[in-house]
Amino acid sequence: MTTQPLGVFILLLAVIASSVGVVYAKHQGRKQFIELQSLAAERDRMDVEWGQLQLEQGTLTTHGRIERAARERLGMVNPAAGTLVIFKP
Repeated sequence: MTTQPLGVFILLLAVIASSVGVVYAKHQGRKQFIELQSLAAERDRMDVEWGQLQLEQGTLTTHGRIERAARERLGMVNPAAGTLVIFKP
């Protein structure tokens, strides 16, 4: 007769341990989901920044802008037609 209360006690401990495990697993899942959402938001922000940087690079490397910078900053000029020498291989 003493084995039945011991068996009930062991089952009760097993139920409590499994319920604590379920609560812990749920909590971890929620924490990871929140982290996933924040990382997705950061990825989206970085995608927008990447697009803006590509647009900026496209405007900074246009032929006219480079030529204007060469003239203004470096004092470069186009050579006159008479000063060009063309070598044929």
